[in-house]
Amino acid sequence: MTRAWRKPSPRHLAGPAKSADRSSANAAGSSLRRLASRHWRDGPPPTWHAPETECIGKGKAHKPYEFGVKVSLTTTNKRRKGGQFILHTKALPGNPYDGHTLKEVIEETETLTGREIERAYVDEGYRGHDAPNPHRVFKSGQKRGVHGQIKKELRRRSAIEAVIGHCKTDGHLDRNFLKGRDGDQINAVMSAVGYNLRLILKWLRKLLRRIIAAIWAAITPRSVLKQAY
Repeated sequence: MTRAWRKPSPRHLAGPAKSADRSSANAAGSSLRRLASRHWRDGPPPTWHAPETECIGKGKAHKPYEFGVKVSLTTTNKRRKGGQFILHTKALPGNPYDGHTLKEVIEETETLTGREIERAYVDEGYRGHDAPNPHRVFKSGQKRGVHGQIKKELRRRSAIEAVIGHCKTDGHLDRNFLKGRDGDQINAVMSAVGYNLRLILKWLRKLLRRIIAAIWAAITPRSVLKQAY
């Protein structure tokens, strides 16, 4: 007499599953499959805990991809002793083309500052931009129409890279701890606010040192100051 032995699975040991548990498990599995298939079609898969994360192609040999959300930063171009203030910042979900975001950024910056932008200096990724016709836009590496004062100002465009670096390291722009699309927008704005506040605090420290030095010089006799120096 022959007997067929079969190894029991956890499903058989636990008993028949309830219909509600089975339907919820099927729904969760189908949603995960849809999420995975959607991101696999768009590019490399992002993190599961943050489905809003996007894969951004940088085109660099040492770092071909970055995972996150694009952020636009607008600063002043003129050299200042206190540093460059950030005038506008915004997270750009959906990985849009850089040139298609310039019109909106210019309009919002003019609304925030109350002044019309005469010239805008951007990097090479803004080819084929959609900026309004009166505005003059100069790209990094451009030769045509670049001379005199414009040539000097275009060389100053690279100064924004230092601002971006400070926002990433000091302002937590490199790693966002807030969740969702709203968290991306809040993190971008607060990074810019923190950068501007650090510039103001740096200026206030210098002003306070000068005030203390002036008060000390006024209340201290000259003979004591000569001995101190």
